Amino acid sequence: MPRYRLTIEYDGGPFTGWQSQAGGTSVQDLLERAVAIINGEPSMVYGAGRTDAGVHALAQVAHVDLAKSWDPFKLRNALNGNMRERPVSVLEAEEVPDDFHARFSATGKVYVYRLRRGDTLLPHGGLVEALASEPLDVGAMRAAAARLVGARDFAPFSITGSDPGTTVW
Repeated sequence: MPRYRLTIEYDGGPFTGWQSQAGGTSVQDLLERAVAIINGEPSMVYGAGRTDAGVHALAQVAHVDLAKSWDPFKLRNALNGNMRERPVSVLEAEEVPDDFHARFSATGKVYVYRLRRGDTLLPHGGLVEALASEPLDVGAMRAAAARLVGARDFAPFSITGSDPGTTVW
């Protein structure tokens, strides 16, 4: 079975998050339905990480094993064609070796938090920004952000009983 790495962007607003949930309203559920249509059989889509309900992704990496080989461009278009009613897009599909795993091959994650200064949030700004109408203490914000730099142990965020290899990043 050929394995494909998918780079995905989505507006998390209408979803329960990345991970499959009862009721089928997660990004993973939507992708797995699209995969089943083009693959002719169900296949699990594995994500590099999970997002909570309402959280957006600009480049979430996932992988899926398919029953047959696909041209990556056609695979991307076929998946997108089966999800066009929802705010999810496969940006890129690439065939990868069998030992590639979206979660275990990941080398990092980037989180972006944006504040808009002022008293008006732009119409689409609420998707990716929060409004800060009070004056901001930029010096204090920089000092606080500096404390976040460096390695941290994320063991409390691990799935109980899982073996992630390391929890320090």
